[in-house]
Amino acid sequence: MTRPTTKDMQPSAQSPSPIGFKEALQFWFWLGCVSFGGPAAQIALMHEELVVRRRWISEKRYLHALHYCMLLPGPEAQQLATYIGWLMHGTRGGIAAGALFVLPSLVLLIVLSWAYTAWGNHPWGQALLWGLKPAVTALVLQAAHRMAKRTLRARWLWVLATLSLLGMLWGLPFPMVILGAAAVGYYMSRQHADRVPLSVSASASTPAFPASFAAAMPATPGAKPDEPRAWLDDASAPAAHTHFSMHRLWRGLAVGVGLWLLSLGLIALAFGPGHPLTQMGGFFTQAALLTFGGAYAVLPYVTQAAVVQYGWLTAAQMMDGLALGETTPGPLIMVVAFVGFLGGHSQALLGHPLLGGIVAACVVTWFTFLPSFVFILVGGPLVESTRHMPSLSGPLQAITAAVIGVIVYLAGVFARQTWLPGGWHSLPDLSAVVLTLLATWALVNKGWPVVRVLAGCVVLGLIRHAVF
Repeated sequence: MTRPTTKDMQPSAQSPSPIGFKEALQFWFWLGCVSFGGPAAQIALMHEELVVRRRWISEKRYLHALHYCMLLPGPEAQQLATYIGWLMHGTRGGIAAGALFVLPSLVLLIVLSWAYTAWGNHPWGQALLWGLKPAVTALVLQAAHRMAKRTLRARWLWVLATLSLLGMLWGLPFPMVILGAAAVGYYMSRQHADRVPLSVSASASTPAFPASFAAAMPATPGAKPDEPRAWLDDASAPAAHTHFSMHRLWRGLAVGVGLWLLSLGLIALAFGPGHPLTQMGGFFTQAALLTFGGAYAVLPYVTQAAVVQYGWLTAAQMMDGLALGETTPGPLIMVVAFVGFLGGHSQALLGHPLLGGIVAACVVTWFTFLPSFVFILVGGPLVESTRHMPSLSGPLQAITAAVIGVIVYLAGVFARQTWLPGGWHSLPDLSAVVLTLLATWALVNKGWPVVRVLAGCVVLGLIRHAVF
């Protein structure tokens, strides 16, 4: 897709030109179509486009928005786009930016989910999925390695990560693991403050960014004297919609909670409280409020409920959905649309498998992302008025450590599905084991891009099918 142009590529330091809403819409749509590679790559792309290239927002204000989004449950990159869109053009700008960041991925995943249900059992389709499964297992292992390298810098954090893994193996609910970790982190921050050095900073709290992004984020952010001013500069006068007031806060909360109650209530009235669509609305609202640490952190919770509790799909199908989600733009948590589609398709909701799948995917997406919009549009004025973040280093660090154990558990679930497709009593698929190890080596040691690893594994899967 062609990169959209902007009228003020080099605005003057005295009078940066305002950015029109139509021009911003074009950019947000383009971003939603090209934002591959996960949150780190998406945040880096937004930084390059909005801070460095277009000068729509200053470095300091960009980091300020990013720090707030990192403290929230939900997809950081989508929330960051929503926040910046809100800063630029108020509520309509935030809704447009956040929605356009998600919609291309939703449409593409619905198409891929339909193709999966139509041709997933074809021999060549099985060969393609066979190649993708080791890559998905490797991606989960890479996520655990990256987070552990950045986070586990004290013995108590290693112990907490191990205990969270054991808790998941024991069958403890994911929310209990996270709440327990937060309590331990709070205790450690109070009793051993010198051992909890985290603060909300770009180096400690943000994901493992690519080198190009890390280099673009200096220790003391801010534009150099000879650089052109950004439209939303550090010294820019705050717009009217960014002013904080308790009336606006309560009104925003009332609208957000009201939308949730209205949408879930209408579904429950139309289909009944035990209907799968009602269950999806309630469950994915809970999941949206527990996604600390990124999509990989909440996927075990989603997998546990969708596979075991509700039976919307199988663990093998969950792996396939994650593989498809990795190949699409937008936040990785959009894999929930695949979960909803298969749940609606398999039960032929609304009397037709395809219609049921599409409606279920849209319902799941609505309830997954609605809290993110509420967090940004309601909390944005408060954050802009304070211009500082509260110190939550202990609980955040502990939650991140626990999330590492949860991600390792998810890797184990996927590895079992990949290596022992016939169950514990069957012989392992040695070729799948080898391909998983090769993919992990390429991601962790060689730093290959995700798309290259996925493509390589798919090719090897197709070659294996053709030869054997």
